[in-house]
Amino acid sequence: MTETDSTFARWTFSHYFQFVRDKDKNIIVKCNLCATLRELSTSRNSTSNLKKHLDRCHANTKLTERAAGVEKRKNAEDESAGKIKQQKLSFSRTAMLLEPREVKRLVAEYIVEDMLPLSTVESPAFRKLVSKQAMPELKKVIEAQQYVSTTADMWSANNKSFMGVTVHWIDADTLKRKKAAIACRRFRGRHTYDAIATELEDIFSQYGLTYDKVTACVTDNGSNFVKAFKEHQHVETEEEDEVESDGEVDITDLHSVFTTDDDDPEHGLCVLPPHHRCASHTLNLIANNEVDKWLASNPESRAVYHSATAKCSALWTKASRSTVAAECLEEVSDRKLIVPTVTRWNSFYDAYARITEMPLSDINKLCTQLHIKCMNDKEYQFLKEYCSIMKPFTVALDILQGEDTCFYGTLQPTLEVLMAKTLAAKNGLTQMTTGLPEVIVGAIKTRFAATTDSKDALLAAVSLPKFKLRWIKEARRDHIKFLLTTESPMPDVPQPAAVASSEEDFFSFDALPNATADAPMSVETEVMSYLSSAPVMESLHQFPRIKKIALRYNAPTPSSAPVERLFSLGSLVLTPKRNRLGDGRFQCLLLMRFNRYFGQLGSQIG
Repeated sequence: MTETDSTFARWTFSHYFQFVRDKDKNIIVKCNLCATLRELSTSRNSTSNLKKHLDRCHANTKLTERAAGVEKRKNAEDESAGKIKQQKLSFSRTAMLLEPREVKRLVAEYIVEDMLPLSTVESPAFRKLVSKQAMPELKKVIEAQQYVSTTADMWSANNKSFMGVTVHWIDADTLKRKKAAIACRRFRGRHTYDAIATELEDIFSQYGLTYDKVTACVTDNGSNFVKAFKEHQHVETEEEDEVESDGEVDITDLHSVFTTDDDDPEHGLCVLPPHHRCASHTLNLIANNEVDKWLASNPESRAVYHSATAKCSALWTKASRSTVAAECLEEVSDRKLIVPTVTRWNSFYDAYARITEMPLSDINKLCTQLHIKCMNDKEYQFLKEYCSIMKPFTVALDILQGEDTCFYGTLQPTLEVLMAKTLAAKNGLTQMTTGLPEVIVGAIKTRFAATTDSKDALLAAVSLPKFKLRWIKEARRDHIKFLLTTESPMPDVPQPAAVASSEEDFFSFDALPNATADAPMSVETEVMSYLSSAPVMESLHQFPRIKKIALRYNAPTPSSAPVERLFSLGSLVLTPKRNRLGDGRFQCLLLMRFNRYFGQLGSQIG
C-alpha cells in the first residue's frame, strides 16, 4: 500500500507535512511548519493526530486548505495524456422526463429507506402515497397465497407497548421462503391473554387471514400468549351422522337453542389459528433452567460451577467497564472478551468459549493484573467440558433461528441430531459434567413432547427433499410412508359425460386398456418416486401432491425470530428525531422499511 492510498494523501492540509515512510498500519511524516523537523506518526485511515498537532503547535498560523483533488486530477491527466481524449459534456440531448407519480415514488423511497424525518417532505401527495398504497398492495400479495403462517410478539419502547406480527409463506413457483410484516400496532393496557387474542384476531381479519389459510402462529412461551391461543383455539366439531326418519316427531327445546350462544360470553368472539411455541425460546429455557439447575445442585459440579462462573463474571465486568483493563487484555490476547446478554443464552456460551480459547496461563496473568482471583485447573477444565457439551446446542439454535432457508420441517431432524450429538459428547467427560448430556436430552424430550408426536411436524420434515426419511429410524419409516400416502390429495376425477339415453347406459363396458394411458401417477408411485429423487428443493415440481403438502406444512417458521428482527428495525425507525411520530405513521414506516416496499414488493416481498 503506497502513500497515495492513505487518507493523508487526500487531506486538504497535507501540504504542510512531508511524507517520510510507511510503518505497519501507520505512516511517518514531518511537519514543514516546525523549526526543527520532527517525525509524526498517524494512522493510514485517519489524520486526527496531525490535526491535533496543528491545533496545538501552530494555532497562531493561518492555515489554508489545498484545493480538493487538484494534485490527483493533475496526475491522472498526465498519465492519460495521449491515450484518452477528454470528453465534453453535451447538453443538446433532452433530459429524461419523469412522470409526477414516479417522482413521488422516488422521494418516498428516499425518506423510508434512509429513515429520514418526515418533515423532509410535508406534501399531501407524499402522505397519501405512504399511507394509501403500501397496505392494499401487501394485501393482494397475501391473498394470492394458499397457505401462510405468522409470528407474533410484544415489544416496548419509549414507554409504549407494541404488538408485532409477521407473515410467512413459500412461493409456489420458486419454492423460496417469503416474508412480510403486517403489524407493529400500539398495544394499550395490560398484556392479558384476552386482550392479546382480540388484537391478534383484529390484525388477522384486516388482512383476510382466516383459520383455514393460516397454518400456525409462532410465539414465545409467555403464559399470556399460551393462554390466549388455548382459550381461543379453533375446535373441530364432529358432524352428526345422518339418520333416516322413522316417522316419529322430534321435539326441539327452543329455549336451549336461543340461549346456548348467549350464555357463553367467550363463544364466537374470536378464533385463533393453531399455536406453535418458539423452538429457539424453548431451547433457551432448557439452557437457562434445566442445565443451570442441575449444575447448581449436583454435588460434583456445584462448587466448581459457582466459582468458575463468578470469576468469568468478574473478568467480563472489569474488561467492559475499565479502559485500563481493556489495555491489559490487549497485552495477553488479540481478541476482546464477549460480555453476555441476560436474555440470550447463546451469548453466555460465546463468552465462555472465548475465555477457553485463551491459555490458562494468559487468563491468570490477566486476573493478576486486574486483581481478580486466578482460575485453577479444575475450573478451567469445567468450562471446556461445558462448552464441548453445549456446542451442538448453539448450532441447533443458529439453524432454528434462520429465516430464508429454515422451514418448519427443519425442527424435528434438528432435535434428533441435537440429542444424538449431545449424548455422543459424553465420552471423555469427568465426574463434574458426566450426567449433563442425559439431563439435556431428557429436557428436550419433555419440552418438545407435543412436537415429537405431531403429525404436522412429521409431514413437514418428510416433505422437505433434503430430509425425507434420512433422519427417521428404520422402525418408523413404514408408518411415515403410510402417513405421507394418506395425506397426499387425490387427483380430481373427471365426471363422465351425460348419456343420451337409457339404452346407452345399458351398454356400459369397461374402458379399453389404452384409455388410461395418460392417467396421472398414483399416490403410492408418486411417494416412492419422491423418496428416491434428488435432495433438492426444485425436485418438488415433479411431485404435485408432495409439493402441496410441503407448501402447507412448511409454511411456519420454527421460531419467532422474524418478529424480533422487526422490533430491532423498529428501534432504528423510532429514533430521537422521530420521537413524536404518531402510532399509525410509525407502523406504516416500519412495515414499509421491513418489507422493502419500494424495492421488493413488486417481486412479491422478500
